[in-house]
Amino acid sequence: MRIISYLCMDLGMKKHLTLLVILLLATCFAKAQPRFVPDTDIKKVGEVAFQMPRQFSLGFTNKGSGPLLIKEVKASCGCLDVSFPKTPIAAGSRGEIVLTFDAKLLGSFYKEVEVLTNASDAPAYIAIQGTVVTEVQDYSDEFPIDLGNVRLMTNTVEFEDVNRGDKPTTELRILNTDRSAFRPELMHLPPYLSAEYVPENIPAGKTGTIRLTLNSEKLSGLGLNQTSIYLSRYMGDKIGETNEILVSAILLPSFQGLSDEALAKAPELTVSESSVEMDMKSGKKVVSRTITLTNTGKSDLHIQQVQVFNRAISVRIDDSTIRPGKNTKLKISVTARYLNKSKGRMRVMLITDAPKQAKQYINVEGVQS
Repeated sequence: MRIISYLCMDLGMKKHLTLLVILLLATCFAKAQPRFVPDTDIKKVGEVAFQMPRQFSLGFTNKGSGPLLIKEVKASCGCLDVSFPKTPIAAGSRGEIVLTFDAKLLGSFYKEVEVLTNASDAPAYIAIQGTVVTEVQDYSDEFPIDLGNVRLMTNTVEFEDVNRGDKPTTELRILNTDRSAFRPELMHLPPYLSAEYVPENIPAGKTGTIRLTLNSEKLSGLGLNQTSIYLSRYMGDKIGETNEILVSAILLPSFQGLSDEALAKAPELTVSESSVEMDMKSGKKVVSRTITLTNTGKSDLHIQQVQVFNRAISVRIDDSTIRPGKNTKLKISVTARYLNKSKGRMRVMLITDAPKQAKQYINVEGVQS
């Protein structure tokens, strides 16, 4: 009887242990779920000029605890071109879906996109709503950068994820608010940038485009290559903060030719936080946060570059080489007096020799400029 009793106790304990393991596994899986949360379900964009294509950014945040992957974004009509992040969005980080609307039909519009993610089997829906008109009276939303006789859609240009040999192109939109034609010209172009102006003379009240092409063969080094160029607004114009355009290009290391064996033994980077909160309302001159960088791979990890996009941010790393299973500390600081004097995103970028994390961003959130 005692033997049977012990057996029954043993079987009972095994059942409880099995149940506990299942519950623990379920908890782990539940914690590693991404969550797609758009800034708004319907973005009201106001008036859009007839036959002048307009871009709209639809922001979203991964409010889950696992990486968020945008699988596909389907537009409701052929009037929309869609672009979206192809790499996973870390927990707590933000991303953008960019829509280009052709504005070929006058009148009110409601255009929707279907967003498919790994967060749910059910799609999410985001829409833009506005009116296409023959003449827009207020251009401050579409062209917020006022340079006097012309307005720009943005004064920052970014070439992301460039590989050596690439020649990517991006466009800078301009509105001529003057009463006469405007001939755009960029000053202080570096050797790796070339510009094409379409049209060469922008009629009064019309928009034009500067097409910038990057020659990656002429970039000086890996990681962030940043420079300032300047838009000449009139004959004899000088360079200054008002007509400055900040250009960033990110050159990634190449891992082509690595064998399967080398990839299996490669280092891997794990970051304790992909975004850090900085409370500048406290009145402190400098606010700092420290995060942990861990090598979860099988060989030494080398942090080749630690770079910032904004002058207000400074960084310090304890050790740029991390052995397998070890970690190092990265201190990020924000200086209050530079916040209103600097262009560029509030983020830190790491360039590493880890094939899966050649580029790692750490976003700086909660900053009041």
